[in-house]
Amino acid sequence: MFEAIKFNPRIWFLLGFLGCVFLLAMGAYYQFVDGLEPCPLCISQRIAIFLTGVVFLIATLHNPAKQGVKIYAIIGAVTALCGAAVSSRHVWLQNLPKDQVPQCQELEFVFKYFPLSETIKLMLSGTGECAEINWTMLGLSMPVWTLFAFLMLATLSLLQIWNTSKS
Repeated sequence: MFEAIKFNPRIWFLLGFLGCVFLLAMGAYYQFVDGLEPCPLCISQRIAIFLTGVVFLIATLHNPAKQGVKIYAIIGAVTALCGAAVSSRHVWLQNLPKDQVPQCQELEFVFKYFPLSETIKLMLSGTGECAEINWTMLGLSMPVWTLFAFLMLATLSLLQIWNTSKS
């Protein structure tokens, strides 16, 4: 049954990389064309997409043997699952009652006046602006779609372990 999707892992890593490029391009489109300013969690998700894409690109260019494919698959899955964790936090914030949403803080102000540790904590935990839903498709917000994308990237990555185990 799965023989139809059993390609060279290099092709699958390339497809994962292209998926990450697509996701980053969509984020840039919505920011620069539609004017949706990214919140701290959106920026953190973009960083996770970028890192996952870098892992997939390196795996594509390296074209490793079985053991290398497994290592890249695990690293790719870890970066994608870290992004999924940030996306989950974002979805959770968007579903909080209005009175429980954290206080808003401008990210530019935080970068300028807060220590790096506080800035990173804020980028991973989110602010009140992260709870706003400015875009939906089929009734789902952008963080929900990003969560699905991260889970698909992690699955694609981990499937490469299976993909090389039978070869």
